[in-house]
Amino acid sequence: MRAYERLIQYVQVHTASSEDCDRTPTTERQFDLSRLLAKEMEALGMEGVFVDEYAYVYGFLPATEGCEDKPCIGLIAHLDTIPDFSGENVKPTLVPNYDGGVVPLGESGRSLDPAQFPHLKKLIGHTLITTDGTTVLGADDKAGIAEIMTACERIAREKLPHGRIAVCFTPDEEVGHGAALLDLERFGADFAYTVDGEEIDEINCETFNAAGAVFEVKGFNIHPGSAKDQMINAALVAMEINALLPAAERPEHTEDHEGFFHLTAMQGSVEKAELHYIIRDHDAGSFAARQKTLRQIEKFINEKYGAGTAKLSIRQQYRNMLEKLEGSMQVVELAEAAIRAAGLTPVRVPIRGGTDGAQLSFRGLLCPNIGTGGYCCHGPHEHISAENMDRVTEILLHLIGLNLA
Repeated sequence: MRAYERLIQYVQVHTASSEDCDRTPTTERQFDLSRLLAKEMEALGMEGVFVDEYAYVYGFLPATEGCEDKPCIGLIAHLDTIPDFSGENVKPTLVPNYDGGVVPLGESGRSLDPAQFPHLKKLIGHTLITTDGTTVLGADDKAGIAEIMTACERIAREKLPHGRIAVCFTPDEEVGHGAALLDLERFGADFAYTVDGEEIDEINCETFNAAGAVFEVKGFNIHPGSAKDQMINAALVAMEINALLPAAERPEHTEDHEGFFHLTAMQGSVEKAELHYIIRDHDAGSFAARQKTLRQIEKFINEKYGAGTAKLSIRQQYRNMLEKLEGSMQVVELAEAAIRAAGLTPVRVPIRGGTDGAQLSFRGLLCPNIGTGGYCCHGPHEHISAENMDRVTEILLHLIGLNLA
């Protein structure tokens, strides 16, 4: 079975996670895919197949004879899709032999237009897998799952020599919980790779440093007719707080290694208001400076309007995994060699986000990220090609083969 055929099956299982739940998994429906994958892993002859109480799925290919002393490679992808755009009733659509033109997405009025998505020119002649324009596709990260499963099937069917291979599919990556409860002792990998990126020639060994911030603003409400020198309008103070942040350092104006302040939600009245931000930067010093900027704004507002007007809370989320990987770049170099073996030129690209691999690297399991071949994740324009998925499967097989050298 080709990887794209598996993807078509997997995306029809609704697995969206939730930001409004503090248990793992955040949605019980993620177990539906966990159990399906466990049965498939057993059918492939994998050993130690297990679904734990948190919906993590484990399975292993024991080393072939003579390869028992080779390092154990871990392969990881996540089960869930984003919580804030529908992943239910996904209707994947095949576009064979793509001709480079505009592709309508069902009857939604949306389309894939090369004028908007220039990378489509690279996919001419490919078989595209798209949405109908009303849901995400779920290639993030069911494509990664499909590619790992197809590589394992190839290894078992073709009796390819290999060291021990550990596979784990995780819940709740999209809400930042995906690696927290992965049982590293059960997994037993010496190093690992998440298969959760985009371009097939890319390897990611840098993530953002990340934190969330909330400003709570307390106003003073009084009749507007007698408000002079007394009223403090919390909604207006919240607007002032946001205006104190540099407009050029918003996500829509940044790229590559540039960090940002991102206002994700706000609500307010005269009496009280809240602003919710995410803070991102690849550089640890710049990341610390961004947090200092927020604290200086809190201090300024309280000096201007009175103590307690603004209350800032900052919650650390994840750190740049390069901090852990830069001393052991042979893990990255092995992936680059696998990409070259597949006929591509590897490119190191920083992730403008995070992965399970960031958390795992800080837990002691070095874990860079490789691409799935998908594009435009987290929205209705998400798409991938069957040929890209075949190429990623090939990269995984080279990765496992080169580990024997």
